[in-house]
Amino acid sequence: MSEFDYDLFVIGAGSGGVRASRIAAGHGARVAVAEEHRIGGTCVIRGCVPKKLMVYGSDFAHGLEDAAAYGWTIGEAKFDWNVLRDFVASDVDRLEKAYTSTLDNNKVDHFHERAVVAGPNTVRLASGREISAKIILIAVGAWPVLPEFEGNEHAITSNEVFGLPEFPRRVVVQGAGYIALEFAGIFNSLGAEVTVVNRSDQILRGYDLSLRERLLQIMQARHIKFRFSSPIGKIVKEANGSLMVHTEGHEPIAADAVLVATGRKPKTEGLGLETAAVDLGPLGEVLVDDYNQTSCPSIYAVGDVTNRVQLTPIAIREGHAFADTVFGNTPRTTAYDCIPNAVFSQPPLAGVGLTEEQARAQLANVKVFTSDFRPMKNMFATVPERGLYKLVVDADTDKVVGVHMIAPEAPEVLQAAAIAVKAGLTKADFDATVALHPSMAEELVLMR
Repeated sequence: MSEFDYDLFVIGAGSGGVRASRIAAGHGARVAVAEEHRIGGTCVIRGCVPKKLMVYGSDFAHGLEDAAAYGWTIGEAKFDWNVLRDFVASDVDRLEKAYTSTLDNNKVDHFHERAVVAGPNTVRLASGREISAKIILIAVGAWPVLPEFEGNEHAITSNEVFGLPEFPRRVVVQGAGYIALEFAGIFNSLGAEVTVVNRSDQILRGYDLSLRERLLQIMQARHIKFRFSSPIGKIVKEANGSLMVHTEGHEPIAADAVLVATGRKPKTEGLGLETAAVDLGPLGEVLVDDYNQTSCPSIYAVGDVTNRVQLTPIAIREGHAFADTVFGNTPRTTAYDCIPNAVFSQPPLAGVGLTEEQARAQLANVKVFTSDFRPMKNMFATVPERGLYKLVVDADTDKVVGVHMIAPEAPEVLQAAAIAVKAGLTKADFDATVALHPSMAEELVLMR
């Protein structure tokens, strides 16, 4: 009989925690997981999945506008927020059941309550029950940060945006990262007046500069307003329910909703990690080694709570590698190079590898190839937006070290391009590849 109740206890049933639980159970471990919110975590319940569905829903607005040029006569188009919101919620429910079934099918016990660390081998449930485990995995993810300012209780974060009871006709978004710009595009396409306010004078810091500039140009052409170097100072709720948003150096903005998307912080507060002497970083992130082990040998951590790379596919890979290492007798680490990423703005942008700016800082000789084109899909569009593809090449080796693009369906094209960059293919390999015509993707092999 084991001295522990479980071989593995996972705190957090998001993408990383569920993958780790399933794989560990497959290796024969006795596994339990606790989740204080809903099984599925940020991505499935309040993140990328419902967000992408709303992007699809909002995209129809542009398709309806352009349909006449292709011969379609469409009657009066009306948008119903309640229908979209409830459809998204129903799909989230479906996915939560699927994730729960995954745990059940792999004989993983799950507790629907908060759990905290009570020692190197002990967790305590909100109900008061204490459970022992040989190994504890922290996979609680990250949580939106709400800055301190007067009236911030009137603002919402990405956690609440999917359940708004009514569609806001006037929206203020604070922040200029990918979450902020994605929701700015969604609300703009659905018919809201959108103003983006930001404390700096840049959008999407860390992404390729050429793409950032192109996206800003397109968003402004779509009548999204930007106030740079002008964060929210206070929000005042009027008697009629409107929100007056005060920013530095400008007149107040009247809004029906204020979305704050200024970053996410590892959700470690009150988690009891000090009881096991688990070291944390300056943002509260759990510090781990290459094998996801913390300063306490019996406690590991994966996903956004470690603040390494806050992406769902990375959390999944880390969770899988952890389970193989600890319970599968196959030590594995996760590679963090050549991670493809996308911003589901309108239009979307995507990239992999080094940006031009990064390449020039790291490499002796760099060549950059670009294709600035009007996608065929936009030929009859009411707003003639142009796409931009960029190849970043190490001139000494001819290897393509970065691919970046902004255009319709850019993320779908980028995934295949990421394979080429990961494999170390050269510009000559791209040039030798026959173009798939007519497509936007063919631009990747036609740049000279």
